[in-house]
Amino acid sequence: MKLNELRPNKKKRKVKKRLGKGVGSGLGKTGGKGHKGQRARSGGAKPNWFEGGQQRFTQKVPKSGFVNPFAEDIQIINVGVLDERFEAGSEISREILFAKGFVSNRNIKIKVLGQGEVKKALKVKADYFSKSAAEKIVNAGGQVEIIK
Repeated sequence: MKLNELRPNKKKRKVKKRLGKGVGSGLGKTGGKGHKGQRARSGGAKPNWFEGGQQRFTQKVPKSGFVNPFAEDIQIINVGVLDERFEAGSEISREILFAKGFVSNRNIKIKVLGQGEVKKALKVKADYFSKSAAEKIVNAGGQVEIIK
């Protein structure tokens, strides 16, 4: 095989349609667009969501509710779960909770709620604490630290 014998793969090279090059070409005269009508004109294509001039479905459906654009994403963890899963004297922070799979996102804010009982002294660092959760942790001999 020589360099001058090399040819590209036939399947890779698709021949371009040559529109309007005579009636015998198969795509002559109207260029494969048929006769008249919206789709025969230049720029005649409508977007996929166009519904033929009637009212769009999204406009017919009644609107309700409100989405607060300033809402914070907060992950909730109960005190009882922390007491079950961690040993006494352990320090619990956002990174540790993420590593153990309690929190889905490393940067999400955490709120500790007071459901359950605390029997171990834990040092908990979180963004928010409920009053009952903070009381239960402190009464068990632990520490509460608010992250800012």
